[in-house]
Amino acid sequence: MDGYRFATEVRVRFAETDAQGIAHHANYLVWFELARVEYLARHAGGYQALRDQGIEALVTEAHVRYGTPARFDEAVRIHARCVDVRGARFRYEYALERDGIRIGDGWTGHACVDSRTFRPTRVPDWLRDAIRRAEEA
Repeated sequence: MDGYRFATEVRVRFAETDAQGIAHHANYLVWFELARVEYLARHAGGYQALRDQGIEALVTEAHVRYGTPARFDEAVRIHARCVDVRGARFRYEYALERDGIRIGDGWTGHACVDSRTFRPTRVPDWLRDAIRRAEEA
């Protein structure tokens, strides 16, 4: 998918569907998180690397746009990219596809905070650099 250098895949589980066999809308945010965590693991030493330095990356806002439904046992590819890294904030954008067809998209906004005080703290240079390298690759 154009503009995305990272992707992971999930197979829609039965527990994620409603009575019609369609993936419940709340699962899209779970899939976004799955992609975020894998993105960080691949490019920045994992989410735990942030936590080990006393930093948490909180979700501050989220948006999902639903297109064609995902159904039980379908493979959904979740593309993710990290953009707008400024100060304490950054944003992930996502595109979901099934069989090469876009079925939804969205984004999540994040803020780095000190894990003890929950006060905003700048995105660490090492993370900013890892994101830049991941997005330029």
